[in-house]
Amino acid sequence: MLDIADELARWAEEGRAFAVATVVAVGGSAPRGPGAALAVDSAGTVIGSVSGGCVEGAVYDLCVQALQDGGSVVERFGYSDEDAFAVGLTCGGVLDIMVTPVGADAPDREVFRSALSAAASGEPRALVRVVRGPAELLGRALLVHPDGSYEGAFGPPGDGGSTELDGTAAAEARALLDVGRTGTVEIAEDGSHCLGGLTLLVESKVPPPRMIVFGAIDFAAALVRAGKFLGYHVTVCDARPVFATRARFPEADDLVVDWPHRYLRGTETDARTVLCVLTHDVKFDIPLLEQALRMPVAFVGAMGSRRTHADRARRLREAGLTETELSRLRSPIGLDLGARTPEETALSIAAEIVATRRGGTGTPLTTSNTPIHRREPPPARAA
Repeated sequence: MLDIADELARWAEEGRAFAVATVVAVGGSAPRGPGAALAVDSAGTVIGSVSGGCVEGAVYDLCVQALQDGGSVVERFGYSDEDAFAVGLTCGGVLDIMVTPVGADAPDREVFRSALSAAASGEPRALVRVVRGPAELLGRALLVHPDGSYEGAFGPPGDGGSTELDGTAAAEARALLDVGRTGTVEIAEDGSHCLGGLTLLVESKVPPPRMIVFGAIDFAAALVRAGKFLGYHVTVCDARPVFATRARFPEADDLVVDWPHRYLRGTETDARTVLCVLTHDVKFDIPLLEQALRMPVAFVGAMGSRRTHADRARRLREAGLTETELSRLRSPIGLDLGARTPEETALSIAAEIVATRRGGTGTPLTTSNTPIHRREPPPARAA
């Protein structure tokens, strides 16, 4: 539900009653992943999507019913062999969807309100909800902060909940929040880490990942637009002030005039950060890549011909980089789309970034036997 937080936060502030349908599990080829949400208010207004259209009508009806009944419910939608036009997913997948009413008397309304407000403001939070377990716990919620503290409590209305259960749920949620992931975890009702008993959906909302584009050239302007479209916070860095101007990059979140390696050394990056080196100038590239390839970022790519790449690799080896470190370099950057224009080249680069992030091959789906919708590996459990 945090993916539609901006509008839901406004609904909550206005005191509207609404019901939220959230994808809590998927199987097979499903169009939306866990956390995708659709909401309906008491006037029948609808926002969001859970399936890209396959089951929206049925889920809308479930939301309306939940507003009347006042309780959470989990429903499964899947492919119908007998009638592909019946309520179901004609793509062959299965969706488990939880519908939760958030009315004036909802036990966790304040938790939801805080979660939506934080998400709409870009503050990192994890919303934890019980999606499988005893009926009295279904839909109950906690809001977990980056430091591990939390708001709310599991348990029936009026009950303070289980301190051990709440603490374990918060610890599990914090592990996913640390890596910006949404997914499910299983714990026991007593709060132990044994499997079974309860399944929790953890929705993480963190600031957008960073894309840093080095080299204020025409190709960079197109890549900025592509990066923004993919949801990145995009920074353009160039040592030449005449090129790094707001007039040339109106859509960039940040413009930096500095030597690329010096800026990279002092700026904040994480495991989601994407670095795109478009300068193809050795005086900028080598010190920058020498540093970038030793950082725990998600993607490092560099523009240039194959001859440029060979010379670049030779210089980086001379600078002391290992073959393992060099293997992280995506160069020449981009997938082979036959791109020529800056916009086509930006699409090529963006496609490789997505393929790297999601484990794609970049081959046409027409001739590929790989799954269309891949499951991401679960994050490591916190110690």
